[in-house]
Amino acid sequence: MAKQDDLVLDVENPEAGAQAPDIPDTLPMLPVRDVVVFPYMILPLFVGREKSVAAVDAALQGNRMLFLATQREVATEEPELDEIYEIGTVAMVMRMLKLPDGRVKVLVQGLSRARRLELLGDEPCLQVKLEVIAEEPGPVGDAAGEAMMRSVREKLEEIINMGKGISTEIMMVLENLEDSGRLADIVAANVNLKVADAMQVLEAVRPSERLAQVHELLDRELQVLMVQAKIKSAAKEEMGKSQHEYFLRQQMKAIQDELGISDERGEEILTLMDKIKKARMPKEARAEAERELKRLKDMPPSSAEASVIRTYIDWLLDLPWHKATRDSLDIPKAKEILDEDHYNLEKVKDRILEHLAVKKLKPTAKGPILCFVGPPGVGKTSLGQSIARAMGRKFVRMSLGGVKDEAEIRGHRRTYVGAMPGRIVQGVKKAGARNPVFMLDEVDKIGQDFRGDPSSALLEVLDPAQNSTFEDHYLNVPYDLSKVMFICTANMLDPIPPALLDRMEVIHLSGYTREEKEKIARRYLIPRQMDEQGVTERHIEISTEALVQLIDQYTREAGLRNLEREIANLCRKVARRIAEGAEGAEQQHRITRRNLHRFLGPPRFLPETEVEEDQIGVATGLAWTQAGGEILHVEVSTMKGPPKLILTGQLGDVMKESAQAALSYARSQAEAMGVPEDYFDKREIHIHVPAGAIPKDGPSAGVTMATVLLSVMTGRPVRHGVGMTGEITLRGRVLPIGGFKEKCLAAMRAGLDTVILPERNRRDLDEIPPRVKKALTFHLVKTMDEVAELALLPGGTNP
Repeated sequence: MAKQDDLVLDVENPEAGAQAPDIPDTLPMLPVRDVVVFPYMILPLFVGREKSVAAVDAALQGNRMLFLATQREVATEEPELDEIYEIGTVAMVMRMLKLPDGRVKVLVQGLSRARRLELLGDEPCLQVKLEVIAEEPGPVGDAAGEAMMRSVREKLEEIINMGKGISTEIMMVLENLEDSGRLADIVAANVNLKVADAMQVLEAVRPSERLAQVHELLDRELQVLMVQAKIKSAAKEEMGKSQHEYFLRQQMKAIQDELGISDERGEEILTLMDKIKKARMPKEARAEAERELKRLKDMPPSSAEASVIRTYIDWLLDLPWHKATRDSLDIPKAKEILDEDHYNLEKVKDRILEHLAVKKLKPTAKGPILCFVGPPGVGKTSLGQSIARAMGRKFVRMSLGGVKDEAEIRGHRRTYVGAMPGRIVQGVKKAGARNPVFMLDEVDKIGQDFRGDPSSALLEVLDPAQNSTFEDHYLNVPYDLSKVMFICTANMLDPIPPALLDRMEVIHLSGYTREEKEKIARRYLIPRQMDEQGVTERHIEISTEALVQLIDQYTREAGLRNLEREIANLCRKVARRIAEGAEGAEQQHRITRRNLHRFLGPPRFLPETEVEEDQIGVATGLAWTQAGGEILHVEVSTMKGPPKLILTGQLGDVMKESAQAALSYARSQAEAMGVPEDYFDKREIHIHVPAGAIPKDGPSAGVTMATVLLSVMTGRPVRHGVGMTGEITLRGRVLPIGGFKEKCLAAMRAGLDTVILPERNRRDLDEIPPRVKKALTFHLVKTMDEVAELALLPGGTNP
C-alpha cells in the first residue's frame, strides 16, 4: 500500500531535473492510490503491501528509481494490471524509514513521465518495461501561451483568496516559471484535484494542452469555492441572527430573574409550537392552529380571549388526526367474540363479519352506517360494544334521547361564552383514535325546537359522501369522520326523519322466544347477577321449570331487562339469608317451580279466564308495541236500543276507523249469514279492547274486530286458541301487516296454538325461528271468509 502523506516542491532548485539521470527502460513498479505523482514533485509515501515493500527494496539495491503508477480503484488491495493507469511517473527514492508496524515510509521525487509497455514479472515485485515520455519545451514568445499562464496565476490567486491553502513559496516559484508545462504540473499537484482530473493532466504530453486543462479545472474549482463561500455566508448570517436572538433572550431572562418574573409564557408558546409540529394535522388545521398561536403570543396573558384561544389550540392538538387502531381482521376470532357475547342475532353478526371480510380485501373501504331497530332490552347497545371488541376498535356511546339543540351535534361557535365542540368531536377525542365504533343511541327520540334540528345536523355525520369533511362549528376546520363506524339504535322507525333513515342500513332485532331467553339466562344473566350479588353456585341453583315460570309468569317483554331484574332479586334474597346467618343458610338454595313464589311473590301475569274457553264475542288479536309483540282481547256486546257503535278502551283514530270498516263489512255479510235485515236497526254495538287505561292504536286490528262482530251476529263462538292480525277492506280483503315476527312470538308466549295471518306476509315466515314454527300452526288468508271459517266454530244460533 502506498499513500500520500504531504506534498512539497523542490523549491530550492525549481529547475531541478533539467540534468535528470538516465532512466533505464526496466524498473520496479509501485502502485499508489488516491494520489497522482507529477515530475519534480517531492512527497512522502507510506508503503505497506508486500510487493510494494519489495519494489522499494529493489530500487534501493539498484539505481534508487521506481515507476509510480496510480491504481484506478482506491479500495482494491491487489490491483490487476488493467486496474492501474498506463501513464505514471518515474521517481527517485531519496530517503527510506522502516516503521514499527512493518510499513515503510519513503521520500520520493518525481523525475519524468513514462508509459508502461508490458509487465516483465510479478515476483518478488512488479517489474515493468517503460517508455520515457520526453518533456516538450514550451513555445518561446507565444502571446497566447503567455496569456494562458497569466490567467492560470490569476485564478490561482483568487482561489487562495477564497481560502485555499497554498504556501507562499509555491506562489513565488510559479511567478518565476517560464515553462508552461512545469507551471501546469505544479498547479495540478497543489490544488488537490480528484484522481481522474489529475490523471488527465498527467496524460497530457503537450504543454499547451496541459495548461488549458489546468485552466479549466481551476475555473471549475473557483466556481465551487464561490458557491461554498455563499453557503457559509448564509449559514453564518443565520447563525449570527440566532446568536443575536439567543443573546437577547438571555438578557431578557436575566432582567426577569432580577425582577422576579418567570418566563413561563414564552416556554408555553414554544411548547405549543413544538406540539403543533408533531401533531400531523392536515394543512388547513395546522395553518389555523399556527394563526391562533400567533394571536396568543401577541396577546396579554390576562386577556379573557387568551384562555379561549388556548383552549381551542388544546382541542386541535388533542384530536386524533392520524392516530387509529388497527382493525382485527381475523374473521373466525371475530365470530367467536360475537358468539361469546350474544346468543342468536345471526343477521347482525353476519353483517359485521361481511364488513370485516370487505376490509380484509380492500383496506380503504368505508365503514357501514347501521341502525339496529328493536324493542328495549334485546341487546342493541351491548351488541355495539361486542362489535368494537371483535374489530379491535375503541367504543364510544352517545345518547340522542331528548337532544334538541343542533349545537350538541355540530358544536357552538367560538363567539359564545363557554363554547365547546359538538358531542361527535368530543366522542372521537375521548376514544383517542380516528376510527372508533361510535354508537348513537335512541336516534328515534331526537327532539326539535327553536335552537335547531339535531336530526338535520346528523345528515352530514351519517352520510359517507360528506362526513370526510365534517366541519364542527367550534373547530371551524374539516375533520374526517369517514373512518368512524357509526351504529344507531332505535325502538321504532316511524319517528326517524326519512332523509336520515335513508342514510342508514336498517337491521331489525325482534324479541326473544322463551327458549332463547332460557339459554341467555343460563349463559349470561344468571352468572352475571350471581357475581354482582356475591353468591355462587354453592349458594343458589335455579331449576329449569322455575326459570321457565319466571320467564312466563313474572315477566312479559320482548327483551331481557325485567328477567335480569327478577334473577337479581332472587340472588339478593339468597344473599340476605346468608348474611343474616339464618338456619341452613349456608346450604344450597334450590329455586323450583313450587317455591318460586316464596322469593318473588305470586305470579304477575296469568292466563285470563276468558281465553281458556271458546266464547261468543271474544277474540284474541296480535299487536306490536315498542316492547315487542302483545296479545289484545277484543270484546263485542250488543244491546237493544237505537243503532249505535260504542268504542272503548282508549282506541286511537286508526283503530276507530278499523272498527267502522269491520262493522260495515259485517253488515254487508248479514244476509249471506242468515242474519235478519233489521238486526242492526234495533241494537247498540259496543266494542271494547281491555285494558281500558292503556292507549292503543294501529292498522292491524280490523280482522279481529270483524271476527268478533261476525261471532255476535251468528252466535258462533270464537276458537280460544286462535290469534289473528291483519287489516281488512270493505270488500273483505285481508291486507298485510308489520311486526310479523314479534306478533308470532307474542302468540307463542301467550300459549296460543294457531295464528291467522295475511297471505301477503308469507315471505316473512323465513324470519320465524324453528321453535316458533313448531309451536304454532300458521294459516295465511286472503279474505275474511277464510278467517271466519278458521276462527269461528260451526253451528251457532242467530239472535
